[in-house]
Amino acid sequence: MDKVFKAWQFAHHHHSAVGQVRKYSGEPYIVHPVAVANILMMNVATTENMISAALLHDTVEDTNATLHDIMMEFGVEVADTVYWLTDVAKPEDGNRKTRMAINRDHIARGSKVAQTIKAADVIHNIKSIVEHNIGFAYKYVPEKRDVYHVLTKADPTMLRLLDVTLTEAETKLKDRGQK
Repeated sequence: MDKVFKAWQFAHHHHSAVGQVRKYSGEPYIVHPVAVANILMMNVATTENMISAALLHDTVEDTNATLHDIMMEFGVEVADTVYWLTDVAKPEDGNRKTRMAINRDHIARGSKVAQTIKAADVIHNIKSIVEHNIGFAYKYVPEKRDVYHVLTKADPTMLRLLDVTLTEAETKLKDRGQK
């Protein structure tokens, strides 16, 4: 568990250093990776490397941390998993739809572990966005349904949970739209 605590410290330090908070709730950003790790631990068999990668999954994308930093601190396996979880599309790649397709194609090639973590990541994000920004949810939820379809290697239990979360969000958006 030393590696997991070290990953929590690393993620917390890097997200805090750039002043990152959760967009819709204003909570410290570390709340999200911890929630993703908890979703995994409560639902699937996990390893220290898997939980470490879950805690670190947004550091390269959102902070000054690099994959090299993660590899040096946590090893190749964790760094490789974080690589697959890191969005690769850049603003110059095109509009949001194009960028989402690039990121979706990237995670589609990821490992079982990366795809399982991605499912937990999407579960937490959907719940947060539906609760805090229903307007954006109308765009976000369909994008994540498309991600769900490419997570062919993810743990089946986590995929079922993601499907249930998506279905609940889709129902809530549909019901809200009919009022």
